[in-house]
Amino acid sequence: MFDSLVKKIGLLAEQQPEKLAVAFKKEQLSYSELFERIRRYSFVLKKHGVSAGDRICLSAVSKPSFVVTYLAIEYCHAIPVFLDKSSTEENMLVVYRDSESSLMITDKLSRNDDPTVKILSYKSLAELIDEENDSNKDKNYEIPIEDSLAELLFTTGTTSKPKGVMLSYKAVYNILQNTIDGIGIREDDIILLPLPLNHSFALRVLRAYLYKGATVVLQNGFTFAKEAENNISMYNCTSMACVPTSYEVMRSQMQDDFQRVLGGLRYIEFGAGSLSIRQRRDITALLPNVAIYNVWGSSETGGAIFCDVCKVVKEEENIGALGIPLKGKVEVKFLDTEGNAIDSDEAHPGRMALKGDMQMSGYWNEPEKTTDAIRDGWILTGDMAYQKNGYVFMLGRADDIINVGGDKVSPIEVENLAGQYKGIHECACIGAEDTEGMLGQMPVLFTVVNSSYNEDEFKQYLGSCMEKYKIPRVFVKLQEIPRNRMQKIDRNALRKLWENRSSLALMNPVIDNILSRRSVRKFTDKEIDPEILNLILKCGYNAPSGKNLQTWRFTVLTKEKDIEALKAATKETAEKNKIGFFGFENPKVLILVSNDKRNADGCQDASCAAENMMLAALSFGIGSVWLNPLMTIRDKEPVKSVLDSYGIPEQHTVWASVAMGYPAMDTIPMKKKENVIHFV
Repeated sequence: MFDSLVKKIGLLAEQQPEKLAVAFKKEQLSYSELFERIRRYSFVLKKHGVSAGDRICLSAVSKPSFVVTYLAIEYCHAIPVFLDKSSTEENMLVVYRDSESSLMITDKLSRNDDPTVKILSYKSLAELIDEENDSNKDKNYEIPIEDSLAELLFTTGTTSKPKGVMLSYKAVYNILQNTIDGIGIREDDIILLPLPLNHSFALRVLRAYLYKGATVVLQNGFTFAKEAENNISMYNCTSMACVPTSYEVMRSQMQDDFQRVLGGLRYIEFGAGSLSIRQRRDITALLPNVAIYNVWGSSETGGAIFCDVCKVVKEEENIGALGIPLKGKVEVKFLDTEGNAIDSDEAHPGRMALKGDMQMSGYWNEPEKTTDAIRDGWILTGDMAYQKNGYVFMLGRADDIINVGGDKVSPIEVENLAGQYKGIHECACIGAEDTEGMLGQMPVLFTVVNSSYNEDEFKQYLGSCMEKYKIPRVFVKLQEIPRNRMQKIDRNALRKLWENRSSLALMNPVIDNILSRRSVRKFTDKEIDPEILNLILKCGYNAPSGKNLQTWRFTVLTKEKDIEALKAATKETAEKNKIGFFGFENPKVLILVSNDKRNADGCQDASCAAENMMLAALSFGIGSVWLNPLMTIRDKEPVKSVLDSYGIPEQHTVWASVAMGYPAMDTIPMKKKENVIHFV
């Protein structure tokens, strides 16, 4: 059986014309509106010289205009070439020329000095559509030949020059059908799709949902979990597609709202990477009524291996499995170094190969690479894996397997085991040259730690759960693990870090403390030792002070009734004055740093003192968070009366409130902006 997505949308436009097809914020297109625009866009594209077989580059912006333009190109039987909307102009032009495209549709290139590059902006394309008469739309769509080229999907090219994956109409159709069957997509599903639409994962989800007649809600990335919450609420989403690191973003930003926001979804699909064993346990425990799927796929195959995470979590021996090949649709075998099929197991893994109607035709203008990738109708991956109980288990890319004195070590296995230690937020393992020159290679583990981390305890844990030769010889703490555009671990970047590790040697306890501090908002009932508290306060009043005036005051609340009284007064006053109020959860200590209003440097002095105290607290394993609503309501009731009762002078502004206590939960690091430094 074969069908085309464009033809199916035309049919859906007749069957369910008013049903919402695609949305972005308040912009919405029903199925009838979507198909109408596809036809009108195709008419204008043909007027601009687009014909069957032409390659057309287009920026994959997360908006309905991209969906319409992409499908209009296919309506013309032309070939869409997807561009990452975040690409540099140089990279966009490289893909344009490599694909021998005749047109680029993008709003990114503000100017173009090359007459050989024809550019049309989304804005100008929309204006041309508006100028056309309603009757000017292409009504002559014919279903294409199934083996003809439908799409060109360029890989991200992290290890080499990007390759153009050629997908036939037959492959595109089978990829979307595999997603529908593997996940169980329903007509009444409404999915939140916050992924870059030039990537194979996002594209197969988009195609599958539209073919099924369901609804797609687009979102521009996953930087802010609040946007996801708003979209889920506005559109009553039943599902979501995301990458594993999105889970950490949501947990960190949503805090207690995580279960409320996501607990009503029917399912969440994770792709472009595998959830760690810790993540699988955590998310299934937090969302017991939500089906969780983890899908392995590639640009060359689409989604091919499906894992029901809720199921494997209950089957402890399978908890780390990649998944099961889609029955009746995807064949999998494993090859030895000579290319012969083998009966694989954990001791005898092989190079994974796949076969099915979903696979690519080859690489664009790369006959040698195509020959290397496709053998006897099988797609050869670079992944080392084995099969047990019907499940595929991944060891890692063949080039990433670590050879320790002849013993093979899987970086994924090391990461899965190490990542289950309570003090590790995330980690990544690579092989490096053995510094002692004995074993050829040694495992090196890069870690992002949380407040529970203890290196000696961590080493003991590793010794108890893995063979000695697998235990990393070197541990390197980072603020974050480098990742590519789809948030997969960038092992090449880690290798470069290791090669240039002289910079890592600059790390010392002070720098490590600064780089690892996170805001902690929930605390245990454990009391802070008075001697430790006094030392923390000493670090506060030893901070710099403008002109050394030292006009500050440190008011320390250690009694629950005093903290609760201030919390209640602050909440009431903040709500009256429409000021944000959050935090003040259950600190064991609340330090109010105030300064004389007549001191022009009062705010800066208080800020330095607060930072000193938070860093000092961390050195003792004590968490802290800066709360600042008091700085604008010092003189407003009922806050004023409470602060007066604590002896804070009337002429003082409370610039910082520092809540402290021992962390009740591990903190999750937030990504820091790196484009804020400018050397002159």
